[in-house]
Amino acid sequence: MSDSFTFQPIAHARSPYARRIDAPHQPTVTQGTESGSAAEGSIVFVDGFPAAAFRDLEGFERIWLLFAFDRSEGWKSEVRPPRGGGKRSVLATRSPHRPNAIGLSAVELVAVEDHALRVRGMDLLDGTPILDIKPYVPYADAFAQSRAGWIDAIDAAQGRHSAPGPRRPRSG
Repeated sequence: MSDSFTFQPIAHARSPYARRIDAPHQPTVTQGTESGSAAEGSIVFVDGFPAAAFRDLEGFERIWLLFAFDRSEGWKSEVRPPRGGGKRSVLATRSPHRPNAIGLSAVELVAVEDHALRVRGMDLLDGTPILDIKPYVPYADAFAQSRAGWIDAIDAAQGRHSAPGPRRPRSG
């Protein structure tokens, strides 16, 4: 059994977001972004990646993107989520600063193209390495009645979907 793993990107995100402060915290939270709507982008496969590996995604409404937070600068065991409520254990958040900087995002699949996927609801930075893609399967992936720990308390106090938009740089 190996204690280390090596991954190679299968694709890269092409996104309107160049900096962390520009991107939404979650794909469905677009309030505060420049456009105020779900951003379109694409997932461009690396040279030599076979089209046979992704052609059958046609017809799926959503896909999961597993990606590397390649601009993350280390991690801490506790972080401050953008919705407030004090420090939380990193594994109880969606912080990009994780022990293994791996992210997961569900995006709308708009089209399967020659060497790319067109998507909507992009929350990744331009150039983000994509490690894997899986189809979103509603009967297996949606658990609408599930509890969400400390997030349920924030929802009760601030309203559901109250997550802030991107942070703006501090002035002066």
